[in-house]
Amino acid sequence: MQILVTATLVARYADGRASAAEAVAVRAWLAQPSNQDQAQHWMRQHWDKLAQAPPPVPDSDQPDYEALLGHLHQRLNFGQPPAQRRQPTSTWYRWSAAAAVVATLAGGAWWLRTPPAPVQVATAYGQTRQLHLPDGSQVTLNGHSSLRYAATWGSDKPREVWLDGEGYFAVQHQPNHQRFIVHTEAGFNVEVLGTRFTVNRRRDLARVVLLSGQVRLHFDNAKQPDLLMKPGELVETHDAQPAAVVHKAVRTAPYAAWKDARLVLDETTIAELAARLHDTYGLEVAVESPELNNRKMTGTVPVRDLDMLLLALQEAFHLQATRQGNRILLSAQPSSHANPTTKFP
Repeated sequence: MQILVTATLVARYADGRASAAEAVAVRAWLAQPSNQDQAQHWMRQHWDKLAQAPPPVPDSDQPDYEALLGHLHQRLNFGQPPAQRRQPTSTWYRWSAAAAVVATLAGGAWWLRTPPAPVQVATAYGQTRQLHLPDGSQVTLNGHSSLRYAATWGSDKPREVWLDGEGYFAVQHQPNHQRFIVHTEAGFNVEVLGTRFTVNRRRDLARVVLLSGQVRLHFDNAKQPDLLMKPGELVETHDAQPAAVVHKAVRTAPYAAWKDARLVLDETTIAELAARLHDTYGLEVAVESPELNNRKMTGTVPVRDLDMLLLALQEAFHLQATRQGNRILLSAQPSSHANPTTKFP
């Protein structure tokens, strides 16, 4: 008959009251990596109960806990015993320490295991995804982007994420003013305490737009001083000229609307639009003539449906959009006499 491992049985095993068959079942259960989190939880509950229990009355039949610990230390190759310290007066404390070492021997040091693998999330072309980080902060990833971060975060270290692509961040401020750092491969990192901002790393360009709060950019180049951003500001760098940092005030709507499935264009050229369609949707956009690249458009287009987006762009730009799979050819309509700048609601 298979023995079911429960919190009670694990506690009884730690107490040394389990039968031989039960001990074998517990040891086999502890050896399974998938059970380690549950085992930790049960053992913490067990130690808490011990801590709340009144100290037992001294008895001449009690085992020699100090000798037990010394023997276990030798088996674990802990080396020379530590310097003599004042021993705790509570017998249960010494007992629980010994039981913890016993459990370590039996379970293969299940709480000393390697940290869990980092979390890595990626989006496909045209997909957005909202993530909830361990501290309660939220990140929305744009299409063709990825984010990596540790599975668990401690309060004594900075909260760190690694972004490739484009993301919108709503960072939760922590009572201990814990730092939040977005790492990029653009030659700088973004440090915040609690704010909303976007980070875009595409091709040879990197851009940070601050919507609210405050962020500080730390550059890899020691000669480039840190840069403190205010809401409504943009910072942009290019790989070809990393020292030529652009820092200016902008309208923030065009840079964050994508998280709400909208494409906001503000005097945007067709050439710039083609780059966005490629980076976000994986589309190869060809423009029939160089003159067409210079046309500009201002307005908002829904982007949940790519075909509807193309129809709206055709109407606004007076274009002909021919799509074949992931390739789009933009050409001027024969009867088009459009102005260089087109606006639509």
